[in-house]
Amino acid sequence: MTTLEKAKLWLSDTFDKETRDAVQLLIDSNSPDLEDSFYRELEFGTGGMRGIMGVGTNRLNKYTLGQATQGLANYMLQQFQGEEISVAIAYDVRHNSKEFGKLVADVLTANGIKVLLFKNHRPTPELSFTVRDKKCNGGIVLTASHNPPEYNGYKVYWNDGAQIVPPHDEAIINEVYSVKFEEIKFQGNDDLIEWIGDEQDDVYIDACIENSSYQDVGKGNLNIVFTSIHGTTYTTVPQALEKAGFKKVDLVKEQMIPSGNFPTVASPNPEEPAALEMAMDLAKITNADIVIGTDPDGDRLGIAVRNLEGEIQLLNGNQCNTILTYYILDQWKKQGKITGKEFIGSTIVTSDIFFDIAEKFEVDCKVGLTGFKWIGKMIRDFEGQEKFVCGGEESFGFMTGDFVRDKDSCGSIILACEIAAWCKANGKTMYEYLIEIYQETGMYYEGLINIVKKGRDGAEEIQNMMKNFRENPPKELAGSPVEEVKDFKEQTNYVVSENKKHVMDDIPKSNVLIYYTQDGTKVCVRPSGTEPKIKFYVSVKETITSKEDFEETLKSLEAKIEEIRKDLQLN
Repeated sequence: MTTLEKAKLWLSDTFDKETRDAVQLLIDSNSPDLEDSFYRELEFGTGGMRGIMGVGTNRLNKYTLGQATQGLANYMLQQFQGEEISVAIAYDVRHNSKEFGKLVADVLTANGIKVLLFKNHRPTPELSFTVRDKKCNGGIVLTASHNPPEYNGYKVYWNDGAQIVPPHDEAIINEVYSVKFEEIKFQGNDDLIEWIGDEQDDVYIDACIENSSYQDVGKGNLNIVFTSIHGTTYTTVPQALEKAGFKKVDLVKEQMIPSGNFPTVASPNPEEPAALEMAMDLAKITNADIVIGTDPDGDRLGIAVRNLEGEIQLLNGNQCNTILTYYILDQWKKQGKITGKEFIGSTIVTSDIFFDIAEKFEVDCKVGLTGFKWIGKMIRDFEGQEKFVCGGEESFGFMTGDFVRDKDSCGSIILACEIAAWCKANGKTMYEYLIEIYQETGMYYEGLINIVKKGRDGAEEIQNMMKNFRENPPKELAGSPVEEVKDFKEQTNYVVSENKKHVMDDIPKSNVLIYYTQDGTKVCVRPSGTEPKIKFYVSVKETITSKEDFEETLKSLEAKIEEIRKDLQLN
C-alpha cells in the first residue's frame, strides 16, 4: 500500500472531521509532511511510543494513542481476569499532554478499567511510585522527555512500577497492532476515574527523603540553585529540598513556570550546558555550590558544581552517577549493610567505572540494555535474592533504592545535595570528591557523539551505517588495537586474538555494537530508540595519582576521544 493510499484511509467516517480535514489538506497541498506522517506506524522504543504530534500513522494523535490504549486494555483484561483492574495516569507539561491523559483515561474506563488520574502535571517517577503505592495493575505517562516542543509520547508501566519489558511489551505491541481504528472505545465512564492531587506528592516526597538520605551534615550551609526548565518538578523538588532540611535554595523563577514551549531554552535537556545557562548565571549572583536542573517529565537531572578553578561546570551523566554510587556504597559499608548479596544496576552504554566501584565495595554490578526499564527488570528478577542499592545510566538518570522503578530526579537531587553539603563541611567540593574517586578507580572520561538523520531517508541511512560498522569493524581506535567486538543483535562476542565468536545470550537482542581496545577504550554504537539519531558512546581511561594530575589527564583523554571521532569518520 502506498503512502497516499494509507492517508486516504483516514478520510473515512471512522475519523473525526478535524482529522479528515487535516489529512485532506496534506493530500491537496502535496505536502512533504504527508510521506513522513504515513509511511510507517509509530513503534515502541526504549522509552515507549514517542513522536511528532499531528495526523497520520507515524504521528501522535487521538487515534494512535487510542489504538495503543485499546490494545493495552485488551491485554490487561486477558492478564488480570476476574480482578478489578486499575491504571495510574500522569502527564507532563507538553502541548496536549493533559488532553491526551484524559483521552487515554476515557479509553480505559470505556473498557471497564479503573483509572487513577493526576489532576495536573506530575513527574514520571511519581507515576512509577504511585503504581506500586496504590497497588495498580499498570501505569501510563504522557511525555516526550526532553524532545523538542512538537513531540509527545506514551510510556507504559506494569504492576511493579517499571516500564514494560518482555514478554509483556511484545505481547502488548501485538495487541496494539491488531486493533483497528474503528474498534477503539472512546466513550469513557467518569465514574471509574479517581482524581489524584497534592496528597500523593507528600507520600512520594517522604519516600524520596527516606530512601535518599544518610547523614545530616552542613545542609543549612549549602547554596543551591534549582530549575525545572519549565517542566513538572516545580510540583515536587522545591518542597522536597525544604523538607529534607536544605535552607538556601534559589529557584530560577522564569523557568519554574510550566510551559510546553520551553520559551527560555533551545532544548529542555539538562544534558546540555545551554539548558542550565540561566541557572548558572543565578549561581554567580548567589555564590551557589551546586546547580541542578531537570527535564520536562522530571526523571533526568543535570548537576553542575564548582571545578578546580571555582567555576560552575556541568558534570556528565557518568560523573554524576559515579559520585552518587560511590557515596551510597560508602555509607552502606559504614552502616554494615553490605553482606555480599547486594547489587547496583547499569547499562551497556554506561561507563565501566561502575564495575570498579562495585568490586571495591564487594557488591555485584549488573548490566542491561539501554533504558531504565532494564534496571527495573533486574530489581524484579532478583527480588528476594539480592538487594538493589542504586542504579544509573550515562544519559543523566539515576535511582536510589527500589521505591521508584525508574530514574528519579527528586530522590537523586536530595542525595546529590547531601553529598555537596557533606563535601563543603569537609573543606572540599563535589568535583574534588570525584577526583578522589578517580584516584582509586582510574580516571574514566566519556564523550557522546550524536549523528542526526531525519525522516525516512535518514532511517535508512542509519540502518546502512549500522550494517557497515557490523560488517567492517575498525581494526584500531586511537592507536590501540580492537580486541573485542560485541554484537548484541547477533548476540556474539568476537575475540580478535582467537579469531572466534563466542555466544553472548545473557542480554536480550538489540541493535547495538561495542568495540573494546587493548588499552581499555570502549566505543558503543546504537541507533536511538526515541530520536532520529545514531549514537556513539566513547569511554577512555587513564590512571591518575593526584589532584594535580587531573587537568593534564583530562586534556589527554579529550584528545583521545577526538582522535577516535576521526578514526570512525564522524563529522
